[in-house]
Amino acid sequence: MLFPVSGPGSAGMDTCVVNLIEPGDEVIVCINGAFGQRIAESVAKVGGIVTEVHSEWGTPVLPEKLEQALSATPNCKIVSFVHAETSTGVRNDAKVLCEIANRHGALTLVDAVTSLGGIPVCVDEWGIDAIFSGTQKCLSCPPSLSPVSFSQRAIDKIQSRKSAIPSWFLDVTKVSSYWTGQARAYHHTAPVNALYGLHQALVEYHYEGNEKSFARHAAVSAELVKGLSILGLHPLVEDKYRLPQLITVKIPEYLDEAKLRRALLSTYDIEIGAGLGMLAGKVIRIGVMGNGARIENMQRLISALSKVLVQDDVKIKCKTESFA
Repeated sequence: MLFPVSGPGSAGMDTCVVNLIEPGDEVIVCINGAFGQRIAESVAKVGGIVTEVHSEWGTPVLPEKLEQALSATPNCKIVSFVHAETSTGVRNDAKVLCEIANRHGALTLVDAVTSLGGIPVCVDEWGIDAIFSGTQKCLSCPPSLSPVSFSQRAIDKIQSRKSAIPSWFLDVTKVSSYWTGQARAYHHTAPVNALYGLHQALVEYHYEGNEKSFARHAAVSAELVKGLSILGLHPLVEDKYRLPQLITVKIPEYLDEAKLRRALLSTYDIEIGAGLGMLAGKVIRIGVMGNGARIENMQRLISALSKVLVQDDVKIKCKTESFA
């Protein structure tokens, strides 16, 4: 079952959670950033019993930790994790984590909001049972749609629920009849303009192809990292775990990251993301996604950064260090 939920990636997350998880279901959520934590909170809200498996922010989920948690939780129904953790720029090994979950008989629920279109996402091959994404990242669509997919195992669990699905709008048993068109159904007013945008984006993505899209994201990301290093700025995440489409950059102590971002926006019309959660104020997050993943865009950013970094008003006044 594959269809776009009317709403952003968070609506896709809630769609997977409210349909798959019943009160009392034991769920393991792997957390190495803000969006893994968000899944855990969503699961708890529908009555799931959450076991959190934590890894350090900026590092990947450790497979051995998941293995240990599953051994200690024999009745675990679902394992959830973020494939591309947007708050840190880490790529988690979805294939390995799904293999572990499947070996223990647990379904998998995966956040692919930032990964879809930028790096491989092999839903069937990796054994992913429920997955959600967003259209505004690597697909370069307007926001307001969240592609979701359910495996047959996930559909079987939904159909065998003992309790009612705790949402009318996100109930896939209702929405599926709307999308399949097998019978006349009215569920909600669909965001038609966004659907046209998704259709066009998928056409363009089809013409470029998976491999070329992945290679483009990787090449532009490498150029960005090279340019940042010349300016004395370095990624938070090790190269082998780093997402090409989201680079999290450590901010030196002598810089005020909020003023840095404001200067880029006000002077050069370039907006970059702030750190989230425990990384707030310590990093900036640079998207290298979709049509934005172009060499000329990265060159423009590096040029702007080189000028902003030497400005006195982005430095922390109590520090004496200079950028040079």
